[in-house]
Amino acid sequence: MDVDDLYGLPFDEFVPARNALARELRQAGKRDEATEVAALRKPSVASWAVDQLVRTQRTAVSELFDAGDALRAAQDDVLAGRGDGQSLRAAVDRERTAVDALAGIARGLLSSEGHELSPTIIERVSDTLHAAALDDEAREQVREGRLERELRHVGLGVLGAPPAGAAARPAGAASPRVRAPARAAPKKKAAADRSAREERERAERARAEARAAEREARAAEREARRRVDHAERAHRVAAERRDRAAEALDEAESRLEAAETELVQAQEALRAAEAAAR
Repeated sequence: MDVDDLYGLPFDEFVPARNALARELRQAGKRDEATEVAALRKPSVASWAVDQLVRTQRTAVSELFDAGDALRAAQDDVLAGRGDGQSLRAAVDRERTAVDALAGIARGLLSSEGHELSPTIIERVSDTLHAAALDDEAREQVREGRLERELRHVGLGVLGAPPAGAAARPAGAASPRVRAPARAAPKKKAAADRSAREERERAERARAEARAAEREARAAEREARRRVDHAERAHRVAAERRDRAAEALDEAESRLEAAETELVQAQEALRAAEAAAR
């Protein structure tokens, strides 16, 4: 068994198999590799489920990635003024369908207690699949089938999609001014100007809210990463202590085995001496 095989095992078998592999490497004199293996974290239930999907549902995962690429292309077209709301909505539906299909398969996986995965776990699976569809870094992590923690896409998604029937325009561009007919009455022109101004103000408020939401999301991500880094450092320290304890145990077992051998030999010598004395 190698490291990659660990992530394809049933959920509860990861830790025993990891420890056994680390022990084999130590006994083979590969202590650096053994330390690395021993430090591997057991995947969360959601990330374990995603690992199983990647390893067993290659066609559906490929469709997920293709749908994500199509969605990103549709978003770029809308922002560049080349696309329309209908194409964007079709791409959104395709990506959502791909995520839902894989999430449905994940519902058939069983927890360590033999139960189907909970709705909360399935939601985390869906979030991770969505992140893999839209984010290159997340996709690379998922594609390896060795994910340890679930992922979540941080971004504006399709919040900037135009409403049905609306013409797309580049993000940040001012709304086109509503032109009054050449001979329109002054009141109609004033109303058109007011409507255009209100539309620009709404668009600016929406952009400001989106920027604020993204800043909050990034702050939350930084805090989460800080906590993960702290936990990983603590895990490494604990793993090193465990390795030292395991080495000490190996040495103690070797000494015990030698002592037992010596005891058996001494007992045999004693019995031989007693027999000779009789």
